[in-house]
Amino acid sequence: MGAGKSTLGPELAARLGRPFVSVDSIVEERTGESIAEHFAERGESAFRQLEEQVATEVLDRRLPVVVELGGGAVGSIETREALEQNAFTLLLEASPEEAWARVADSGRPLARDPRAFHALYDERKSLYDRVADGRATDADGAILAAAGVDIEDGALARLTELVPGDGPVEVVADATVARLHGEVVRAGLADRLVGEHEVPAGERAKTAGEAERLWSTIRLDRSGTLVALGGGSTLDLAGFVAATHLRGIAWTPIPTTLVAQVDAGIGGKTAIDVPAGKNLVGAFHWPARVLTDMATLATLPAAEVENGLAEVVKTGLLAGERLWELETAEQVRRCAAFKAAICLRDPLDRADRAQLNLGHTFAHALESASGYTLAHGRAVALGLLAALRLSGLHDEAQTVQEVLQPTPVAVDRDVAWAALTRDKKAKAGSPRLVLLDAPGRPRWGVQVDARDVRAVLDTLIA
Repeated sequence: MGAGKSTLGPELAARLGRPFVSVDSIVEERTGESIAEHFAERGESAFRQLEEQVATEVLDRRLPVVVELGGGAVGSIETREALEQNAFTLLLEASPEEAWARVADSGRPLARDPRAFHALYDERKSLYDRVADGRATDADGAILAAAGVDIEDGALARLTELVPGDGPVEVVADATVARLHGEVVRAGLADRLVGEHEVPAGERAKTAGEAERLWSTIRLDRSGTLVALGGGSTLDLAGFVAATHLRGIAWTPIPTTLVAQVDAGIGGKTAIDVPAGKNLVGAFHWPARVLTDMATLATLPAAEVENGLAEVVKTGLLAGERLWELETAEQVRRCAAFKAAICLRDPLDRADRAQLNLGHTFAHALESASGYTLAHGRAVALGLLAALRLSGLHDEAQTVQEVLQPTPVAVDRDVAWAALTRDKKAKAGSPRLVLLDAPGRPRWGVQVDARDVRAVLDTLIA
């Protein structure tokens, strides 16, 4: 009561593309009375019976909705069981002082006396803790909790408890990341760690040969979890191996680069590269949890920070907010929440998740044409320029130029064009692009005359 559910609930529902359902509102519709009137005329016991009936009806339907439950609803055993079986239950946290300040003059039946209110809070707290699958104080936090994204300083030291389950764990990392963070990861996993695997750095890891090597050496059964420690390429490879080993085992990415923390580590897309192009073989395999320890960015070279900034700029253009101007910790949180919301409402990339490809059709073509020697962030920066020029957004293109300072790359133009036409979003060899009508207003699946696409691609090549 007073935590802000009625305010946050509709916002969360809108961002997830789901209806919002208030149990209290349904009760009022059925009785034709306000909650206060119902309490006054029939008493709390009668209200709780009706509340339980409505809550269990809503939850048992298992529809993709955001449900607001009143503060006392979890007092019902039946409601708690329905939550456990049918819902992800989010505890919206507020101190009793904050909550009382919001409801003191509201006329709510159970908010008439501050002492009684505080006692009620203390009485219910253990029930809240028992049912909570996640906790949040705002909409971004709610989305991150629902997506299983945990952003926490010092997470590496607590992996035994943070990696879901209690089964064995094997870790995949490249040599540099293993050297930088391996010791704390080993200590954090303690007795759960049963194997470690090194893979090449960058795109060189994302090959069928590396995947086959991991399939042959991993000894986990289906009770185990594969932990991917590193940047986007390591996460892509390890996630794909987890998706296919024994037809699928749990995996937990631990992104250690800015690119991975704001983008690659979220949403369950996994892939390897093949000669025809980047990420053309893969699977959707949602992580058991994403563990982001901001301390890992302290070891990141400046060039890798710049790589990540390109994805931050992309997200800011899609969101219509200048996210690149925020402090790094807030960049990570805001970008991760933006992407997580889109992926939750479109987990298999069949609708508006396609917008996350802004600039990437060009970027992947340039990376492929370079033999994957071109840094992903540099390629994305160039791809954003191309998409913004085709969108007619010259001011935004200038912003990308100023913030990311992309320069044309020396690759074979015909090879880059051939890779672009084989992009995953292409249809019958015709590119389908993400463009912007304005910042925050993306369009996807846009067919543009091939001559115009080729012309703007050529401007990216030295």
